Amino acid sequence: MSSTSVLVVDDSALMRRALKGILTDTGEFDVHTARNGVDALEQLGRLKPDVVTLDINMPEMDGMTCLARIMDEQPTPVIMVSSLTEHNALVTLEALELGAVDYVPKPGGTVSLNIEDVSAELVTKVRAAAQARLKRAGGLTARVRAQTRQVSTAPPPRRQPGKVGAVDLLLIGSSTGGPALLSELLPKLPGTLGAPVVVAQHIPASFTAALARRLDEICALRVHEVDRIMNLQRGNIYIGRGNADVVVARRTDGLIVKSVPAAAEYRWHPSVDRLVGSARRYIDPERLVCALLTGMGDDGATEMAAVKEGGGRTVAESEETAVVWGMPGELARRGGATVVLPSYEIADQLADWVR
Repeated sequence: MSSTSVLVVDDSALMRRALKGILTDTGEFDVHTARNGVDALEQLGRLKPDVVTLDINMPEMDGMTCLARIMDEQPTPVIMVSSLTEHNALVTLEALELGAVDYVPKPGGTVSLNIEDVSAELVTKVRAAAQARLKRAGGLTARVRAQTRQVSTAPPPRRQPGKVGAVDLLLIGSSTGGPALLSELLPKLPGTLGAPVVVAQHIPASFTAALARRLDEICALRVHEVDRIMNLQRGNIYIGRGNADVVVARRTDGLIVKSVPAAAEYRWHPSVDRLVGSARRYIDPERLVCALLTGMGDDGATEMAAVKEGGGRTVAESEETAVVWGMPGELARRGGATVVLPSYEIADQLADWVR
């Protein structure tokens, strides 16, 4: 089996060696390096890599300019590799909207001497990116995954009506490709939505506040990072804080949402399964609506399937539009999806249900 070709782009020779070493040591990747965006574009046409890892801050041509050129000239799955500053968090979110598949944080700054701390994350995300489906910014698929997955259940109906006042809470889970999709989906939800929304997006803590602020500027609903105990209220979207878990609980004055330390039994954080499981403890599943969006792995599939089994309603994003059809694909394969919809139909379905 041929190895996956990866082009590592970073202006630091130390970082290029470290990233190349992490990937080469797995025996899975054929790794090349470039010192900046200009060098990367020169090599891109010749090497035709399966994946590019791209630093943000580089001389001659920075990562954002290079990413825009890659998406326009030779669409390729790109993983942004950046330090966890507030500025870089905002730029990385812009990169994801522009077409980058995922991101890996440099834990020690621009030249990160402890990059080995994220070696497992880097390898996992490069593997996923090699199988990812690309979207141009606001456009159609640029790459289709080679392996088509079959869902064992019959195709469900495409849209189903809802009943006014029948839903207490809308729960959304996403991972790889999620930030860009959330920026498309959440602004389509009306300000009159009949229930609060809680989102578990796998993301570093330093990105969450920036993501919430960015979404708050474009959504009819108010958007908050869950950085304290908050009362769940209609007209609001609550984004789980990164590197932690987000859970629902009940107090005498009503439902609350809060950030809690990440639980070791869950692989990704904020955990979608933990969020949905906490909601099921306090809310009848018949009064829950859930959506499982793009992402690798199976986080959320177990608990959302239990919601459907209990009479609730669930949406799985279809393989047609998912950057990685792991999480929603697993929900569909388990028969846990009330409907399987492309991303551009999900907001309307949720609005129909949560009236």
